[in-house]
Amino acid sequence: MRIATTRYVQCTVMRASGELDHAGRVRFSACINAVWDWSDGPVLVFDLADLDFYDSSVIGVLAMAMQRMEEEGSGRIILVKPSDHLLSVLRLTDLLSHVELRDSVEATVAELMLQSGESASPAPSRPPIVINVGGQAAAERGGC
Repeated sequence: MRIATTRYVQCTVMRASGELDHAGRVRFSACINAVWDWSDGPVLVFDLADLDFYDSSVIGVLAMAMQRMEEEGSGRIILVKPSDHLLSVLRLTDLLSHVELRDSVEATVAELMLQSGESASPAPSRPPIVINVGGQAAAERGGC
């Protein structure tokens, strides 16, 4: 599993690819905790479109973030183009009402910038951090 994390002023974008299983869930959750304070709220944008495989671990990752947001009384989770299967699972587990759905990462970041009153183009506030779960990342620039 590979996780690319990009920090913007208004949100943190996390793009996951590969296979999200139990081992990946533990590391993905740790990565979320590591970037938790990167944006106010926080606002976490998940792009899971490049996951080749996922099991119930994806629900564990999202539920962990939702629970922490509930405990802290703030935060947003935005899913970008979730698969029909993931939408069905979220609906069955009653988690769908706790996330926002969007069509693209770029449009989401731009929307968040407009909401905050910024007019600049959506540029990351620091280079992306790429984590290759289970191995060395080719583009790792830090760690979660």
